[in-house]
Amino acid sequence: MIKQDREHNLLAKYLIVFGTRPEAVKFAPVISEIRKYSDEMETVVCVTAQHREMLDDVLNVFGIKTDYDLNIMQPKQTLVDLTCRALRGLEEIMVRERPDMLLVQGDTTSAFIASLAAYYHQVPIGHVEAGLRSRDRYHPFPEEMNRHMIDVLSDLHFAPTDQAKSNLLAEGVSDEQIEVTGNTVIDALLMAGNMPYEFDIPELNDLNGPIILVTAHRRENFGSGLRSICQAIDALARYFPDITFVFPVHKNPRVAESVYTILKDKNNVFLIEPLPYLPFIYLMKRSIMILSDSGGIQEEAPSLNKPLLVLRDVTERPEVVEVGAARLVGTNPERIFREAIRILENDDIYLKMAEAKNPFGDGKSAERIVLAVHDWVMKSRGAFGSTANKLPFV
Repeated sequence: MIKQDREHNLLAKYLIVFGTRPEAVKFAPVISEIRKYSDEMETVVCVTAQHREMLDDVLNVFGIKTDYDLNIMQPKQTLVDLTCRALRGLEEIMVRERPDMLLVQGDTTSAFIASLAAYYHQVPIGHVEAGLRSRDRYHPFPEEMNRHMIDVLSDLHFAPTDQAKSNLLAEGVSDEQIEVTGNTVIDALLMAGNMPYEFDIPELNDLNGPIILVTAHRRENFGSGLRSICQAIDALARYFPDITFVFPVHKNPRVAESVYTILKDKNNVFLIEPLPYLPFIYLMKRSIMILSDSGGIQEEAPSLNKPLLVLRDVTERPEVVEVGAARLVGTNPERIFREAIRILENDDIYLKMAEAKNPFGDGKSAERIVLAVHDWVMKSRGAFGSTANKLPFV
């Protein structure tokens, strides 16, 4: 039960800002949890729409109603364009809403810019999924530096694992500012797992036999890295003619060009449009193994008991490798090919990876986050009066 604040009966206002599908997925359980306590808490949800189509799908799946939509997505937008438009839009919202706390998630440009806008207006910041580090400022880019800067600005840090907490402590964050909560992506996965679904794409429903899911879209893999990944998939598809490789191809032209040039018209490689959230979860469940450069899939695959090859040179989620659920293989085609064969042709290795315990949570992360946020805000009010009313806005 959320702690009651008897002295102050005003609603605590939490501004939640996100712009991409992964953020929406990971915030859905938090928004749902806050709204259980509508007599004590108010949410103001702002989307930047950094990723428009994929974001809207998740909003619909989880029934998230938005209060503000900056709709900043433009064709061929640069990080500078994105940053400038988002900062200006969020400036106005900070002034109008005067929240008790901003909540951001992860490491997107939207999350960083929202944190910067909050800092400029002295609004406290809570960072969900804090403390992830690859220790390589350009891998992933720009996410590694985004999360560093968000953590520097934040007042509360919700670390998904003990390793993430250790990263924060090593950087000088006070222990009192850190809560180890697990990752809300597991909460969302459990919520979505109870939603019935069948593929809208008939060819997917008609697929028989084993499937391997492939995703690749990281900026740092553009060019030679992505081509190497596709060469590995081509070789694996020829080596395993009875396995279908399903590859939802990101809409970014730099991704699509490499993928279609190498993998188009291969007999057992199925190139499809990016999938909405529910069918993508269903496809992960249907697969026997996943090859991906995604961060979120590193968290989801262990809960679905799917061995994972991480198509990156470094990962900010080393726990998934340490528990044995995934292997970090980079983009070298020979290494990807060799590791995939080793897993698929050795039952002991396969089962060990599939049965590894997920290090990222138990499905109760949102509950822990909301309790900690509200407790912090209520204590701040008790000491200083209403946080929102006391802050000196610029």
